Amino acid sequence: MTTTTQSTTSQAVPDTARVDAYDKVRGATRYGTDQNLPGMAYAMLAVARIGRGTLRAIDRSAAQAVAGVRLVLTHEDMQGLASAGFILGGGYGVQSLQPLAGTAIAYSGQPIAIVVADTLEAATEAAALVRATYDETPFTVDFGAPGNRALPQADLPLPKPAFADRVRGDADVAFAAASVRIEAQYRGPAQHANPIELLGTVAHWQGDMLTVYESTQNSGALRHGLARQLALPPDQVRVVSPSVGGGFGQKNSLQGHTVLVALAARRLSRPVKLVLTREQVFHASGFRPASTHRLQLGADATGRLLAITHEVQQQTSQHDLFPSSCTEISASMYACANFRGRESLVRTDTHTPGFMRGPWEHFTCFALESAMDELAHATGQDPVALRLAHDTPVDPQSGKPFSSRHLAQCLTRGAERFGWARRSPAPGSMRAADGTLIGWGVAAGAYKAAMAPAIARLRVSDDGRVRIDIGGHEMGQGIRTAVANTVAGVLQVPARQVTVVLGDTRSVPQHLTAGSWGTATALPAVLQAAEQAKAELAALNSTSRRARTPAQILKAARTPFIEVESRHRAPGQPEPIYARLAQGLPSAAGPHYPEFTAFSYIAHFVEVRIEPHTRRVRVPRVVSVADCGRVASPRTARSQVQGGVVWGIGAALREISEVDPRHGGFLNANLAEYVLPVNLDIGSIEADFIDAPDPHLNALGVKGLGEVVMTGVAPAIANAIFHATGKRLRELPIRLEHLL
Repeated sequence: MTTTTQSTTSQAVPDTARVDAYDKVRGATRYGTDQNLPGMAYAMLAVARIGRGTLRAIDRSAAQAVAGVRLVLTHEDMQGLASAGFILGGGYGVQSLQPLAGTAIAYSGQPIAIVVADTLEAATEAAALVRATYDETPFTVDFGAPGNRALPQADLPLPKPAFADRVRGDADVAFAAASVRIEAQYRGPAQHANPIELLGTVAHWQGDMLTVYESTQNSGALRHGLARQLALPPDQVRVVSPSVGGGFGQKNSLQGHTVLVALAARRLSRPVKLVLTREQVFHASGFRPASTHRLQLGADATGRLLAITHEVQQQTSQHDLFPSSCTEISASMYACANFRGRESLVRTDTHTPGFMRGPWEHFTCFALESAMDELAHATGQDPVALRLAHDTPVDPQSGKPFSSRHLAQCLTRGAERFGWARRSPAPGSMRAADGTLIGWGVAAGAYKAAMAPAIARLRVSDDGRVRIDIGGHEMGQGIRTAVANTVAGVLQVPARQVTVVLGDTRSVPQHLTAGSWGTATALPAVLQAAEQAKAELAALNSTSRRARTPAQILKAARTPFIEVESRHRAPGQPEPIYARLAQGLPSAAGPHYPEFTAFSYIAHFVEVRIEPHTRRVRVPRVVSVADCGRVASPRTARSQVQGGVVWGIGAALREISEVDPRHGGFLNANLAEYVLPVNLDIGSIEADFIDAPDPHLNALGVKGLGEVVMTGVAPAIANAIFHATGKRLRELPIRLEHLL
């Protein structure tokens, strides 16, 4: 059973329930493919079963003969279908390759046909009957296969300086001269997000107007990407995504199947619904790429860091460059005069990797925080004390001050709550009465404090209703609750009276919700709009001495409603950033701003218990303390911490996407064999917050939380396992055989 503990910090914001909780528990919340429109047809994809090659011929006759089949589309029907472009290359899609746009097969699982029928059963049966022949070519899906060549990012056509080498001082000379040297390689596997809600689309044409219902983190990209592919003005495409049944990167851009559903719906003049199978999701959307990290820490005899080198090799596809940003964290985490970070990409025959919670930061923190634990052990330092000794108010890489940094408080408060002082430091020195090995470990995590431009539109009506339109998407993280609480607090109305409109391109411009910038992006614009509305209401009520509600003020003034609009952008962003927002393009800034650098931080303290014979690892207790600026919604914030810790336990002890070197693709593309933690794997998770506003970042002082909560969990577990057993494990996931 998982438990959470209330923060001991006094909260400026009331700990209210989620505003959408009632709808969720009674099944009223509508997700993308919950739409059931009159006359709807159902689609299914047929996919390639080779690792790489060219489609020579495709036979759809058996599929077309299935009763109820209305349409079978292949590349032969898609002349002129263009890619929407890769989202990291100025486009809108999860990758640059558009399925059915040609005969080239880049990876196993690539769609080769879309089948549409009157029923889902008929479409599924027919899709399995599509037959294809290929000219196959050699391929590799194994990131670590001999002969794979690493391409230095600094030499590739990627934006600089974001994806250049990071260097200060002379780390190699300093490392060679250090009296204590830690040098190790850490390996991280490919992993897949598996939200409860599968990828899916409902497309509906009304004349020349297309409406797409899809659970996405980026309705703006879908709108503009589809408009590009369909040669339509963007105002003829509406995307609706009010709620997302799990995202964290997987649904952050236009999926390759979406335009196929739209084209099928136009051909049939009927609404069409497609929901991918779980196996197809594994081969359709972005995944955490495999990577290796070579860390060198050089220190003097007291443990003071003199040098850090961090060399990364990360998986990408043959057709896109999915860049690594791992050294952004390692360059700025701790005080150290000499640093060298270099990142390289290795091409494999897969679809393009993508963003999965803490995309680079999760494994970067595993490598760096494991190495820091090794340094603490080698120098006889307490692991908490070693980290505190390297705290810094200034970003070591940029030389700018941090907008706020309360990592030291996270570590000291976490240590107190966990009871760290009772830890016996020698590995293997703590045991339960039945012989179970006990280990206590600590690690820190960090994630950029990013922001994006946003436009908020607020209407207050004389019937008491308040409506706020804002760019953002509700993935369960609680952004709707944070927005409603902010408006309610300013206008002094119950949060239940506030309707929050998210993820609808017919509303204000919609920006990608990712990178932990959702709350920090939306709330400042919402706050500005609410304060403008409050000022207008005060002007209308200027002659009255009685306290009145907004509805009473409007009725007395015989004004049916007031409506205000506000704009907010990140520090240093120019006014033209709103034009980029209007085009559905990523427009976020951070962590480096003109006057400061900004990160969120967390410290995790973990207890593991290891059965002495089978070596089964349990995690009965975790204490996590986060610095995310002001906590805008305490209840959903604690939920984020709890969920992030669960993700970290899965990443450390369970999750790996196994590749198939014979036929390509991923072998365990299902929930039976892609092993995830279940309720019995999770013990007590105590969440606490520093809750200190960051006034430099925005007026509310909020920083991101959703991603930082996962960073540092895996190394805290690995460090606890070392403390319990004396075995230093540098590859994830940690399995029983590694401990035998």
